[in-house]
Amino acid sequence: MHDPFEQSLRDLLNSSPSDHDDDACLHRVLKTANRQVGAGDLFSLMGHWLGALMIALNNGSAHVSPVSRRHSTARSPDKAD
Repeated sequence: MHDPFEQSLRDLLNSSPSDHDDDACLHRVLKTANRQVGAGDLFSLMGHWLGALMIALNNGSAHVSPVSRRHSTARSPDKAD
């Protein structure tokens, strides 16, 4: 599987030291790594949030019962009375 982050690190290691500034390269690599970790954390957070929402809906659904506005025949006064 091709990983562009790994490839950029290999390119940095294989390039000659006179081509680039070490501080600038380190800053660029750390910025890219931070962006990737942040995106992973964001997706993880959304996954946990969705799981908690599904658990809440599943636990709360047992408490919901259908309501009818019609009177049941057992509760209506007896016509013979």
